[in-house]
Order: sequence, then structure tokens, then C-alpha cells
Amino acid sequence: MENQRNIILAVLLTALVLFGWEAGVGYFYPQAKTPTKVEQAGGAEKASSPSSSIKPTREGGLRDAADVALERQDLKSALAGGGRLPIEAPGLSGSINLTGAIVDDLVINRHRETVKKDSGPVRIFSPAGTPAQQFAQFGWVGSGVATPNAKTVWTAQQGAKLTPSSPVTLSWNDGSGQTYSIRFAIDRNYMITAEQTVDNTGSAPITVQPFGLVNRTDQTASLDTWNVHSGPIGAFDGSVSFSTNYSDVSDKGTVKDAGSTDWIGFTDVYWMSTLAPVGSKAEGTFRSLGNNLFRADLIYDQSVVQPGQRLSRTTKLFAGAKEHNVLDAYEKQGITNFGLAIDWGWFRWFEKPIFWLLVKLFSLVGNFGVAIILLTLIVRGIMFPIAQRQFASMAAMRAIQPKMKALQERYKDDKQKQQQEVMKLYKEEGVNPLAGCLPMFLQIPVFFALYKTLILAIEMRHQPFVLWIKDLSAPDPLHILNLFGLLPFDPPGFLAIGVLALLLGITMFLQFKLNPAQMDPTQQQIFMIMPWFMMFVMAPFASGLLVYWITSNLLTIAQQKFLYSRHPQLKAQAEKDAGDKKRVKA
Repeated sequence: MENQRNIILAVLLTALVLFGWEAGVGYFYPQAKTPTKVEQAGGAEKASSPSSSIKPTREGGLRDAADVALERQDLKSALAGGGRLPIEAPGLSGSINLTGAIVDDLVINRHRETVKKDSGPVRIFSPAGTPAQQFAQFGWVGSGVATPNAKTVWTAQQGAKLTPSSPVTLSWNDGSGQTYSIRFAIDRNYMITAEQTVDNTGSAPITVQPFGLVNRTDQTASLDTWNVHSGPIGAFDGSVSFSTNYSDVSDKGTVKDAGSTDWIGFTDVYWMSTLAPVGSKAEGTFRSLGNNLFRADLIYDQSVVQPGQRLSRTTKLFAGAKEHNVLDAYEKQGITNFGLAIDWGWFRWFEKPIFWLLVKLFSLVGNFGVAIILLTLIVRGIMFPIAQRQFASMAAMRAIQPKMKALQERYKDDKQKQQQEVMKLYKEEGVNPLAGCLPMFLQIPVFFALYKTLILAIEMRHQPFVLWIKDLSAPDPLHILNLFGLLPFDPPGFLAIGVLALLLGITMFLQFKLNPAQMDPTQQQIFMIMPWFMMFVMAPFASGLLVYWITSNLLTIAQQKFLYSRHPQLKAQAEKDAGDKKRVKA
């Protein structure tokens, strides 16, 4: 039956879109080696973590229990040592280490580590030497002049605290006539602005080169896949690059994208830390420091500062969650294509409107699961007239079946003539054999857009639905093989069949059962196997995606019943085919 072929075609095309593009990316952006030496905190002296062989998780973070315990211990000792300037803002909290003027203690206040309400905020920056090392540093490289380094102790005003309403300035004097200062300001979200200034009060000119850097370990990186990038990221000449990963930097030592640097740093699926120059050109590079440590450098041109003159450079440090409205706002403030740091891919023109509609529906109903169901209703409602045409086409195709069989019998020895006569029959009867495919093709981009939204948008993270579904962006946590958590083991991914995956298989099976039966035994077997095959394929996917597909299947079943009532010849044919099938078996 045409409709069954369409369903199989749609399933196969969807699987192709989701899984088949790996070979098409990864080699379009040339890189060049341009090493630049800057002195920074931490380095390559840290031993490789024993968790390096453990597969990264989708969200990222430490994967080894020993590392988690060590991180907790190291943080406690590092942050209790004093010499820190507090940071208190709605988006970020933490502190700046006055030794080195290093921003190495930041947590994201708006997002929790886990779905548990009492879990602490997500930590994005940790001091050098901790298992989750990640920090930002600002400084200068000097030529024939002393410059502050990672061991320099900076001074700040007594009782200073960095808040959105109170910027702070750190200063250091080299004792030879140069005063260095860094003025930090923070907004209510995730942006810290660092203005680096050097005043030359000496008697001779000096040559300095300001820089900023982000240092991190890849031991906390999220899983890097073909459709969701995790690793080095940046915008160069206005084009956002997702082509470089940690292994590229490890292999080459230093990687530089062609073009002027708009911003540069590292990203996970939900979190990101980047540097963006303000009002001056800068060169961006990625460097491997060895032992799973990496660095993104933003280096300004060398400048000569004459006696009595001042040199200032301003850099934006983003360290936080990739919330689309926040990133878009920063883009409007002048950071080129910052909203594209979310890896929407080639189809963002379609994915972003679907995401926008989903967020709007959520704002109305307050539950993302309900919003997904409403989105499905809207999509199917829009496509209902097309579905009517599909069923009308099926009815017309069914009506001309006797004529088609006669043509096939008459020209069974001349396939070319047979095809010509069949096409002539279609034209005479006004039948379009491809009309039934259109609804299936239209659903594929919607499905893919929702798929990308659920795995990318932090707005979906930790969003509950009902009962046991506490996170629509994660797979169904109740697995049938371990009796819904009663048995103490976790099945492997493809066997982790949850309640939603089972419902998906059942609803797809019922949907196929409503279609007229195929006389071909091979096709019958395919239709019997397909729902359960898709159950296994879709089980590891986000719960929200399964909610969409189950809802779509239920609506298709209701739609088929309604349209069968409008086209009784199809229902009669379905019953006849079922009877013929039973007689063939007998």
C-alpha cells in the first residue's frame, strides 16, 4: 500500500538525517601554526587524569568518582586560602584570585548540577591544579620590561566586591615606573568585562602585548558528536567555526583559524567560556599544553607606550550557560554572531522558529511536555489538509488498480512500454502517485528541528513532564529490563527500553495495523518488525522526542479513522485485503 511505503520511507529518511552526516564535516577550515608564548597559571605539569579513558557524558563534567571527590577536596583548600576578591551577581558567583589576577572560581546560579532541587549550582570555573581545572587570565607580554605574571600578587581596595553595580580595579606597580591595572565589571548574566591598562610613568618607552586566555581540561568536556559540537569554538571574520576539536589541537600543538578573531574559547553542549576583543583587533589561537590541558589565547598586537602615556585594551569574558536570549542580546551589543554559538547546524532557519514556538507554548502552559504535545497538535493541524489530499490520492490510486493490473498484464514483457502506459493512465485519471509522500516529507524537518532543540537548548534541561519524567532532554529513566529500577543494574543503551519507547512501538504498530494489508509476505514482515525496530532505535533518545512521536502516532491513528470515514472505499479495501491475507495463510 502506498501509505505504508511512505511511512517506511519517512522513517528511513529521518534516520538518514539523524545519523548519516558524519562524513560531511570536519575538513573545510585550514589551520596554521602560530605559537605565541604567554605566561599563565597552571600548565602541563598536572598528571593525566585516570578518568581520561572514560567516555564523556552528554552534559560533561567529571566522570570518575575519585576525581569528583578530589575536586571537592581541592576546591575546599584552594578557596579557603584567602587572597580572593568575591564575585556576587544574579548570573554568576565566585571569586578572583588576587595572585595572578585569575578568574578561577565561578558557579552558574541559575542552573543546578542535577534534577534534584537541593543540588548545588553548576560550577564552570575551578582553580589550576584541580581535576576540573578551568579559568581565565589577563596579562601582558613585555619586551625588555617587567610585566605581571601568574605569581604576581595584585592589590584591590579594602572590602572590594565585584557586583553589577560595583566594578573593581586590581593594580600592580613594577617599581620601575610602570603601573598595571585590570578593571573588572560584571553584568546580571554571564559577562565579565576586563579593561587592561598600563601607565608608563618611567623615562623610557616600553613595548608590551596584552593578552587574555582561557585554560581548561578536556576531562570535563561534554560528548563531541557529529551534530553537537563540544570543544574549541570561535568566530573568525564573522563565521562561527565548529570544525576544531580537542584531538585536532593535541595533534597539531597550535591551531589558528584564518581571519580576524571576533571571539574564541571552549564550549560544551550547555556551557561556554569565551573571550571577545572590544574595539581592537586580536589574534586567536588554540594550544595544547599536554596532559589533557588546553588553552584559548586572545593576543593583541605589540604596542609601544611612550613615557607619560597609557595603553588600554578591553576584553569581554563570557562564562556561563548558552541561553539563546542571553547570547542573542550579547550579539546585539556587538559580539559578532554570538547567538550562533548554539550549534543549530545548517537548518537553523527552520529549527529556531520551532524552538521559538515551543518556548512560547511553554510560557503559556508552564510544562514543556504539554508544550511539546501542543506543538504536535499545531503541526498536524497545519498538515491536515495535506493529509486529506493524501487519502484522496490513495482512494484514486485504489480506484484505478484494476486498470493498472490490466496494463501490467498486457505489457508484462515490455517494461518500458508498461511504464509509459501507467504514466499515461495517471495523467488521464488525474492521479499523482507522489501526493501521499508530502505529509511524511513535511514531518521530517519538524522532527529533526525538535530533536536538535531537545539536545541543544538549555531551556529544555531538567524540564519535567509528569510522573517519572523529570528531564525531557534526557532518556526515559525507567527501564523495563531492570524492572523500572528495582533491579540493581543499568541495561546498555540499545536495551534500555523505557516506558516511552514501548508506547512508541505500540502506537506505531497500531498505526500500521490501520493501513490496508499487503499481499506480499516480505512487506508484511517488514511492517510487523518496523515498530519494534524503531522502539530499540529511539529508546536512548530524549524523552521529549518520544513524547512528540507518540503524540504524532496517536493523532495519525485518529486522523486515519476520521479519513477512513470520509473515504469508505479505502476502509472496504482494507477489510478486503485483511480477508485475502487470511485466506492466503489458510
